[in-house]
Parts: sequence; structure tokens; C-alpha cells
Amino acid sequence: MKQRLNLSLLAIATSLAFGASAQEFPSKDKTVTIVVPFAAGGPTDRVARDLAEALRKPLGGVSVVIDNTAGAGSSIGSAKVARAAPDGYTLLLNHIGMSTMPALYRKLPFSVPNDFEYLGMVNDVPMTLIARPSMPANNFKELTGWIAQNKGKINLGNAGLGAASHLCGLMFKSALQTEMTDVPYKGTAPAITDLIGGQIDLLCDQTTNTTPQIEAKKVKAYAVTTPKRLSTPALKDLPTLDEAGLKDFNVSIWHGLYAPKGTPAAVITRINEALKLALKDPDFIKKQEGLGAVVVTDKRMEPAEHKKFVLSEIDKWGAVIKTAGTYAD
Repeated sequence: MKQRLNLSLLAIATSLAFGASAQEFPSKDKTVTIVVPFAAGGPTDRVARDLAEALRKPLGGVSVVIDNTAGAGSSIGSAKVARAAPDGYTLLLNHIGMSTMPALYRKLPFSVPNDFEYLGMVNDVPMTLIARPSMPANNFKELTGWIAQNKGKINLGNAGLGAASHLCGLMFKSALQTEMTDVPYKGTAPAITDLIGGQIDLLCDQTTNTTPQIEAKKVKAYAVTTPKRLSTPALKDLPTLDEAGLKDFNVSIWHGLYAPKGTPAAVITRINEALKLALKDPDFIKKQEGLGAVVVTDKRMEPAEHKKFVLSEIDKWGAVIKTAGTYAD
């Protein structure tokens, strides 16, 4: 009886401690860490560093730092946050990988729907379909004709299993109902290098990676993967894949912010309020536009809508990945 009473008192004390910490969050003598599950210097890392800077002021001037914990298609860094103390001081910024990991990996050390608190979406990054500079096709219609004539001979590059370019390639092959040889690389940079050199034929990747190559005319560009055309000067004349004939084709690489499951509601609200202010920061918006990204302004900024969106993406990509038969251990 005495032991039960002691456990009850401990539970009450723990609850009160979390309540107190939630009310004073964030403490100025602590640091908020955003875990990026990819290497430094990549597109997601750049988004995270811009966001960290934009979050400092609305979080009361606390230090916000980046921790790059890369590997296994973002699952290592994500697992680190899932295991972290649920106090708001360890957060995760991840991209579309949050919706593809459940289908790509047979075993995950966490549950995407159940082991995180959803704090809000950050941005959408469009994608472009590009080809080697020597590709004979000059528009998307000619490209589909060339693909039909070269079945079984086409090399489609990607930046690795689960990468944005891999997912877009799966969707592209599915929409065309044709087979191509997937050529995985260890990152986007070597894939684009080989595309420019003519070692592969096609690549579908983020505007953050492809726009400079398109501007420099080092590759041929055929379409964007969003429902509407883009306003970026180098891309504004490209049709959408939907209007080019692949109906309802829509692939963008979004980013969202997460906390460990069990983070107090008051802390979640505080971070979400700071996030929404950060997304309105003119400097942050300008930096994202420079990356070819579109800052989220819709209801996905809210935690419940963020989670609803990710769950719908899990269903969407699960079907694509299952059809392709692509898995990782």
C-alpha cells in the first residue's frame, strides 16, 4: 500500500514538473535542437537552418541549433527524436520521407503516426523533369514518343532509395505505365553530374537542385510536377505534367516539424505559434523562394491538419511503393 502511494506521489510530482516546464517553455538557459536526418549542406539542411534563424525571435530569443544525424533514408535521425525527452527542446525537421518510411522499410524503430507530435508544415518544394543535354526530344510530347521507342533502354537516375528523385521517378513510371532502369546514386550531385555527362537519360528532382542547371542550360527541362506552373523565371515556361497529359500528377517535397510523443500540449501550442510567426518572416520567405520552395500558408500549419496530411501521404506513397516492389531492410 505504501509503495503504491509513493508511486502515485511520484506520478503527481512528475506531472506537476512537466506542467511547470510547459508553462515556462522555452527556458532561456536551454537550447532548442532541430534534428535534421540528412547530411549538412543538402536541401533539407538549408531549410532547417533558415527556419532555426526565423524561430529564434518568436521563441523569445533562445538558441536554436541544428543537429545533422543522417542515414538510412532519414530513419536514424527520426528515431533519435522519437526517443528524446518530450519537453520541446528536441525537434525534428523532415521531408516527404516521413510518409514513405513506413512502406520502404520493413522494420522501423518507431511509428510515424504514433510516436511523434505534429507541429505544422513548413514548405512545399516543386520538382522538375530533366534530361541529358543530348536528348533529342525538345518538348514533353516528343519525350514521351522517344520513351515509347526506347523501352528497356532508358536509364532513370535518382539520389538513392527513398530520395525525392526516387519517389518522383516511381510516380513517373507508374503514370506512363512503362519500365525504365533505375540508377541509384549516393546523393543528387553525382546523379546530376552523370546526367550532364550523358551517362543517364532522365532525372526528376527538386527545384532546389535542378534550377541552376536549367538556368545554365546544362540539362534539358520538360515539365514541373506541381498542379500549377511556377513563377520562377527559369521555370515559368515549363508546362505541368498534368497539362502535358499525365492527369492529376502532383509530386512536391514538403517539410514538416515534429516533437517526441508526449510533449505537453502547452509546449506544442507554444512551438506552433512560433512556427506560424516564422513562416511569415519576410527574410525566411525570401530565402525559401531563392531555393524554389513555397512557404506553407494553408491549414496544414495547424498540428491536426499537418498530421492529417502526412497520413494521407502515407496512403498515397504506400500504394506507389507497393506496386513498384521497392523495399529496404
